[in-house]
Amino acid sequence: MEETDQAIVAALAKDGRLSYTDLAAQVGLSVSAVHQRVRRLEQRGIIAGYGARVNFEAIGLPLTAFVAIRPFDPAQPDDAPEKLAHLPEIESCYSVAGEDFYILLVRVASPSDLERLLAEIRTKANVTHRTTVVLSTPFEQRPPRI
Repeated sequence: MEETDQAIVAALAKDGRLSYTDLAAQVGLSVSAVHQRVRRLEQRGIIAGYGARVNFEAIGLPLTAFVAIRPFDPAQPDDAPEKLAHLPEIESCYSVAGEDFYILLVRVASPSDLERLLAEIRTKANVTHRTTVVLSTPFEQRPPRI
């Protein structure tokens, strides 16, 4: 990716709501040139989408946890993501190397909700788990270094 496109991606990663006018001023191009470049970056899949950063505490989901899972029987099918995809409390599912098979990022309203979710994860996916509750988040969703 060439330097101007890198600058566009870096600016949008910091603030996805930049207007084309502001973005053009930051990278030193015309508005129409920036618009064309952004559209090409989207078409190439470099810019995969735009989204809002949500204050989870403000919407009633103050408890965040990481749940590492692995099957009770390593010979069983590796289908935990499919079995758990319907659970809206699971924000992300990462396939990982090491002792565990997946790490889930979950957000819930209370410890009792987490307890209920863990029981459902165990039952639906036939897995054992190790849970780490987040106490605070000094930072997250930082833009990538480009």
